[in-house]
This record gives sequence, C-alpha cells and structure tokens, in this order.
Amino acid sequence: MQFDGAAAIVTGAGQGIGAALARALAARGARVLVSDLSHELADGVANEIGGVPHDGDLCDPTTIEAMIDLANARFGKVDMLFSNAGFALGEPDGPTSRTDAHWQKSWDLHVIAHLRASRLLLPQMVARGSGVLVNVASAAGVLSQIGDAAYSATKHAAVSLAQSLAIEHANDGVQVSVVCPLYVATPLLGYNDAKAERPDGVITPEAVAEATLLGVDEGRFLIFPHPEAQTYFAQRALDTNRWIAGMQRLRDRVSDQTDESDPASIHRYF
Repeated sequence: MQFDGAAAIVTGAGQGIGAALARALAARGARVLVSDLSHELADGVANEIGGVPHDGDLCDPTTIEAMIDLANARFGKVDMLFSNAGFALGEPDGPTSRTDAHWQKSWDLHVIAHLRASRLLLPQMVARGSGVLVNVASAAGVLSQIGDAAYSATKHAAVSLAQSLAIEHANDGVQVSVVCPLYVATPLLGYNDAKAERPDGVITPEAVAEATLLGVDEGRFLIFPHPEAQTYFAQRALDTNRWIAGMQRLRDRVSDQTDESDPASIHRYF
C-alpha cells in the first residue's frame, strides 16, 4: 500500500483515534483532509500536520458533499477514506430507554455517513481501479457493548456495510477494511490525555492508528488493534448461547461498579 503522496480523508480527526490516524498518515507522506464536528479541533490538527481542515456535522449529507468537494479541489482526487467519526452516550436504563432521535443519530453517523461518502468516492476509485475505504467501527461491532444498544447495533451495521462494500468492489480495485478496537484512551472513555495512567487493556489512539495502517497495508478486512478481540469474536461465533450467558454475568457484576451518571464508565465494559 502506497501512503506517500496519497490523498486521504479522516473524519472525527480533531482528537482521539482520528487525530492519531491523521498524524500517522501525514508522517507517511500522505496529504490529509482533517474533518471534525469542531472547527477549532479540525483546524488545530490540520495546522499541525500541514493538512486541510474541514468541519461540520456528518449526519447532514450536504456536509459530506462539501467535504468530498473540498478534498477533490485541494488534492485532485481522494485515494483513501477513513470514516472514524462517532459518538456514544450510553443507556443505563436499558436498550429501550433512549429516544428514536438518539438511535437515528447513531445510525446516521456510524453507518449512513460512511455510505454517503463511499457513494461519492466510489466512481472515481472504480474509474482508476484503486482506492481504500476504511470504517473505524468498534469491537462492539462484532461483540456487544454493555449499556449502549444503539452503539452496538450501529457498529454491527457498520461492519456489515463494510463487508458488503468489500464483496462488491474487490474486482474494481477498491480495498475495504473495518477496524474493531476494544478500549482506547480517548475522550469517549473519559481520557482527555491519552498519556494518562490507564489500566491494562486500554491502548493509546496512536497504537490504534499504527495497527490500522498496518492492517490496510497488509490488505486485511477485519483489523483488531486488540488481538484478544479476535479471540472473543471467534468464541462468540462458536457458541453464542454461552457467550450471551457470560455477558449476562458480566453485566450483573459490573452494574454495581459503574457510575451510571457517567456515560464513559459504561463504555468500559463488553
């Protein structure tokens, strides 16, 4: 995989995994459009790496169109898309406790935003016979997230969409990957400083970025920055009833340890 000179879009790139991906791509010689909901954060990372800033809500299709247009205008083409933008609020009162609007936003950002961007980029990728589409999903997309059914369901859908894109466009020269990390020291988990002390199993955004680019370079579809997540995925597939029973026990055990007023604490458990 040629990163040097490639043109890449990274969404949710103002902080966390997205910012780490933008920096890692730039370090490999890629030209990067840094997209984030926050203008300030996008501008900060873009200035740091010599990239192009873009801001806006990717739940809005016009924002995605503007992002693609800007990348094409500045780079002439787009070689790689890293759909990383996401959010999680948790639902301590169970899967039915969040509103339809919450579920719709989860769907729009985690699934439809990647679909819309891919729809706009695929024609140019297919025409030249090359391109990379990466969705940074979550281990929740192949396992389950305790305390946030909307997050799990839409991350599962993100994995499924990526799989369909991989099946349909392999012969067009388009490479598709989906990234499924477990615990990462990002603001989503309450880590505003990735270098802060963290328990075993919580890795840095930089580690996820390096694992992602290695996986892309090796042409892998499923990328597991935490190798144990792949083991859990296999165990779940082998005996789903046993997996669910174990998750039920884990849910009961951690419910007394979780501060339900703090969404970040809920997202530490699978």
